[in-house]
Parts: sequence; C-alpha cells; structure tokens
Amino acid sequence: MLKILALITIIALGAFAAGDATFEATKRELNIPAIIMFFVFILATLGITFWAAKKTKSASDFYTAGGGITGFQNGLAIAGDYMSAAAFLGVSGLIYMKGYDGVIYAVSFLVGWPVILFFMAEKLRNLGKFTFADIAAYRLGQKEIRTLAAFGSISVVVLYLIAQMVGAGKLIQVLFGMDYAYAVVMVGALMIIYVTFGGMLATTWVQIIKACLLLSGVSFMAIMVLYHFDFSFESLAAKAVENHKSGEAILSPGGFITDPISAISLGMALMLGTAGLPHVLMRFFTVGNAKEARKSVVYATGFVAYFWIIITIVGFGAIAFLNSADGAQYFVDGKLFGGSNMASVHLSHMLGGNAFLGFISAVAFATILAVVSGLTLAGASAISHDIYANVINPNATDEKVVSISKITVIIIGIIGVILGIAFESQNIAYMVGLAFGIAASANFPILFLSIYWSGLTTKGAFIGGFMGLIAAVALVILGPNVWVEILKNEKAIFPYAHPALFSVTIAFVSIWFFSKIDNSPRAQVEKELFRAQNVRANTGIGAAGAVSH
Repeated sequence: MLKILALITIIALGAFAAGDATFEATKRELNIPAIIMFFVFILATLGITFWAAKKTKSASDFYTAGGGITGFQNGLAIAGDYMSAAAFLGVSGLIYMKGYDGVIYAVSFLVGWPVILFFMAEKLRNLGKFTFADIAAYRLGQKEIRTLAAFGSISVVVLYLIAQMVGAGKLIQVLFGMDYAYAVVMVGALMIIYVTFGGMLATTWVQIIKACLLLSGVSFMAIMVLYHFDFSFESLAAKAVENHKSGEAILSPGGFITDPISAISLGMALMLGTAGLPHVLMRFFTVGNAKEARKSVVYATGFVAYFWIIITIVGFGAIAFLNSADGAQYFVDGKLFGGSNMASVHLSHMLGGNAFLGFISAVAFATILAVVSGLTLAGASAISHDIYANVINPNATDEKVVSISKITVIIIGIIGVILGIAFESQNIAYMVGLAFGIAASANFPILFLSIYWSGLTTKGAFIGGFMGLIAAVALVILGPNVWVEILKNEKAIFPYAHPALFSVTIAFVSIWFFSKIDNSPRAQVEKELFRAQNVRANTGIGAAGAVSH
C-alpha cells in the first residue's frame, strides 16, 4: 500500500508540474489549500481501502460487503453513488446555461426514486444475490438473460464512466492548470486501486464520506448565495434574469429541450433509467434484509431531494455571480474557463476564496472517485459473476471469480481513461442522460416484467431486451449529438437527441410479443415458476437474512 501511495504521489506531482504554465502564471495562483485537501482525501480513502482489503475475504465481501451495511449507511451510500459529477457539475452547469430547463433535468432525476421504493427495493433484496441479473434470471434461462444483462450493464457503465472522467479532467484542469489527460489518468489509477483492493466495503465508505462532504459543501454554497440576496430566491432569480444573455427566457421551458417528444423521452429515460442503473441496484444486496433495503431508499430519496433543491439555488447563483463584473476573471476569450461544467466550482471561489474553492474541488473530486468506483464494481460484477461464474464456468471457485473481477476492473479503468480523453468536449449531464436511456431501455423492462408478469419467457426477455438495447444505442448514434456533432455529418438520421420514448416502447412491446408467441415446453415451466418466485419476492422466505414484516 505504501508503494502504491508513493507511486500515486509521484504521478500527481508530475502531472501538476506538467500543467499549462502560461495559464497558471497569468490566470490563477497555485492553490495550496486545494492541493492539501486533495491529498488529505486521497490519503484517507487509501487508508479506508487498506482497512477494507483486510476484511474482504470472499465473493460476498467483494460484491456486497458481506451484507453488513445498515439501511441508513446504505441510503447515504446510494445518495453518494447517485449524486455524481453529472449531478453536481453537469446539472449546475445546465442551470447556469439554460435556467429552468436545467431545473427540469434535476427534477426528472428525482422522480425515479418512488419507482424503486414502491416497486423494486424489497423484491430486489429478497430475490437477488450480487447483481440485478440474479433477479431477471431467477426463473429464466441463465445463459441468455445473464449475457443480455451483462451487455446492458456494461453499456450503461461505460457511458456513465465517460461523464465522470470528463468531470474529473475538467475539474483538475481548472484548479491546477494540469493537462486534461494527466488528470483523467490519475482518476483511473485511483479508481482501480479502490475497487481492486477494497471491493464493495471500501467503495461504500468512500461514497458515505463523499455524500456527507458534498451535502455540506453545496449547503454552504446555497446559504452564501442566498445571504447576498437577503435569503430571497425571488431577488436571486431577478438578478439571474438581469445577468443572463437570454433574459427572462431562462425562467421558461424550451431553452434546452425544444419539442414535446424530446421532453417526454428525456423524462422517461431519467425516471425509468434510475431503476435500471446496475451500480445503484447492486447496493440493495449490501443490506441484511428487505426491511433495511426499504429504509435505504427512503433515506436516499430524502438526501437526493434535498440535494436537487440546493443545486437549483447554486445554478441560479452561478448565473447571478459569474455573469457580473466580478466574474469576468473566470472567462477566457469570452467563454467560461473549463466550460459550463465548472460553473459551480468558479462560484465557490467567488463565495469563499481559495480555501472554499479547495474544499469544493476536493469534494467534487471525491464525488467522481466514489461514483467511478461504484460503476467499475458494477461493470466487473457483470463480467465475472454474470458471464464467467454463471455462463462460462458455473463451477468456478469464489477466489477465481474475484480474481476475474479484479482483472476486469483494470480493463474497465483503462477503457474509461481512453474514452474520457476522447469525449473531453461533451456536457457530462447529457452523457449521463444517454446512460439513463440505455438503462431504461435494456435493463428496466426485463427487471420489472420478471418481477411482476407471470407470462414472461426467456425467449421474450432475450429478444425484446436485446432489441431495446440495440434501439437505444443505434438511435443515440444516429441522433444529432453523435451523428452531427461528433461524427460531423450534415444532418442527423434520427431527429431526437433522447431516444428513450421509442427504445423503451420497442423493448416492452417486443418482450410482450415474443413471450406471448412462445409456447415451448420451457416457456410453460418458466410461467409456472412465477408463483414460487412471487412468494419469495414478497415474503423473503428463502432469502438470506429474511425477516418477518
């Protein structure tokens, strides 16, 4: 561990030295408080990882922390997992750019939590073991369903990971003048260390610490913003309208999402996608029983709802402060340095100077590390547990499965770094929106119908889920953000940026249709097994740690 720490320190110091010296000299003095807080956090989390590594002995320890996390702890960790770089940096940046439409984006993220609370949490804990594919494959074909679930999980993880890497790179670039690529590489290295050595236990505690720091930091920012306007949001909004180039238009919808189909599609993606995110669903297996799983969602919903309220104030505060005369120092050639994703970071400097900028930057960095650790663990579990242990080699030992996980973590980390560098210019909230769209199209329909519809068959789930996944990915590629902006074609083949309305519909209809026409003997057995599955889902009989309730 000491060797690893020394290596990280050398890499980080070398990266700082390799920064943009011109910008550093003319634009920003070296921020000693920020550097100190960064390294304090890195040292603390590496210490947690070292502690967790001693306790991580089995596959259960690695994937679910042995099921020993309480409902309150898990709720904080889920909130920490969910309040990602897209939430803190991306949505505050969207509000800074577009006003009201950014707020709608934030609200849409929240709406998915009641779906999880009332329809998913208890049943997930009663039916699952390590991943959500355990539920989908409970009475269906292991090979087909786990393979499909793994592909859906990896697609979501990679897109989500890109957003976090872009956020990390931009954050450190703004703070230290460090080269963007060096920043992304450093985050990738730390992520691999956390997950490889500490597993879910280390990831959980990193997420809990990060959630507490983030909620404290944004609360202070919101209080400071409102303090300058006598705690009147009306006065803040009036100043934001006065300072924004779009004027009163920032208080009206249509600045970011210009047509009803895109609005419905985005809302559907964020609502249903939340209930299909593999790294969030995986957290329900870390608690002891269904009762604690329900408590987890209640706590997480409260923390996340509070966070979105605060982010709205921070976003409008960024408009009011950064677009004023005093905010001119944060612009280079008429553009906000680091892009709109960095609006809340620049605002923290205006409100609290270098010390608070250091704290908020360290918190944002903690946010990114916590989320990428959860994502990487979810991706690794999809490959090692769902594909290797249940499809390729069902007789694999726990030790072999965990070793495959650790190899997968390294591969995912490298892929995340490469893609993070390639997608440097993308808005991170938009990238996460795409991840939610795929989760809503590929993961949620199969998971939901496997729990609630007795007529689901392996054939229907596999073909329909695969069609939903292909439709979501294909429509994203053919849409304006990839086909035109990234691939530089003249006109998009698919006119809408968010495809969930179409891809989710395709998935549900296809699953229903192919299940209905499947009259094979295997299908009849699968339908009959629903009764036993439903009893366990609702009572917990047969599940580890079941309780009466």
